[in-house]
Amino acid sequence: QLQLVESGGGLVQPGGSLRLSCVASGGTLRHYVIGWFRQAPGKEREGVSCISSLSDSTYYADSVKARFTISRDNAKSAAYLQINSLKPEDTAVYYCAAAVPQFATSSYCRGFYGMAYWGKGVLVTVST
Repeated sequence: QLQLVESGGGLVQPGGSLRLSCVASGGTLRHYVIGWFRQAPGKEREGVSCISSLSDSTYYADSVKARFTISRDNAKSAAYLQINSLKPEDTAVYYCAAAVPQFATSSYCRGFYGMAYWGKGVLVTVST
């Protein structure tokens, strides 16, 4: 059973940066699409960014384009989300998730297909 653990969250001032990490255990991430999702208080979960198993396809939600960068290191069974120019509206619990790549990468982030494995999430708070 694949298990995902996120880290790297915390409190950061507007304009700051964070790098979220997602590490897998109980298996390897190399064959999965990886997605980063977030859920802000009182809001629905949002697919922020997704990356294909070979890193040849990525997707970013419009709200994070040019500020977030997704990457992965299959040798380390890890995925990352570099978050720059943080805004208060980026405050949320961020989740890492994995899915078997049967469909276009973007379709997982856009909610058309479910993710098979989820981490427990990490809180990112953007505030002065």
